[in-house]
Amino acid sequence: MPDLVILAAAAGEHADPSIGGVHILNATFFVSVAMLILIGIILYKKVPAAIGASLDRRIASIKAELDEAQALRADAEKLRAEYEAKLAAASQEAADMNARAEAEAEAIRAKARSDAENLIARRQKMATDKIAAAERTAIAEIRAKVARAATDAAASLIAENHNAEADRSLVDHTVAVLGTRLN
Repeated sequence: MPDLVILAAAAGEHADPSIGGVHILNATFFVSVAMLILIGIILYKKVPAAIGASLDRRIASIKAELDEAQALRADAEKLRAEYEAKLAAASQEAADMNARAEAEAEAIRAKARSDAENLIARRQKMATDKIAAAERTAIAEIRAKVARAATDAAASLIAENHNAEADRSLVDHTVAVLGTRLN
């Protein structure tokens, strides 16, 4: 490296590009000039206005999306309120149907009790009537047996105690009594 310094010193004098001891032809100068040119071009092409217009369009687009989102939210809340009202109405209708079903079930139970009581009463009457009919039949059979037994007993007593002579006198007496009564 010291060789380079010696070579530069030996090369001789060269022009000093500084003004008042300030070097103007350095990298900072060129970057500053390039930036000023770039800013000038940007202003000449109206890039800030284009960026502003683009930002305005984006703001308008976002505002439209927000408005749409608010409208959708309002619609959703409206639908929610509507469905809540429908749910409440359905719940009330279900409660009414349940109350009607319970009332109908109670009416059916009462009718079933009444029908069962009526059926029991009819069955008891039928049983009582059958018992009474059986009693009458039994009494009639007993009377018939008693009458047969009495008839058989009377016939056997008459056969033992009466003969043809006694029968003739009884028939004569009966005919005489009938003759006086018919006249």
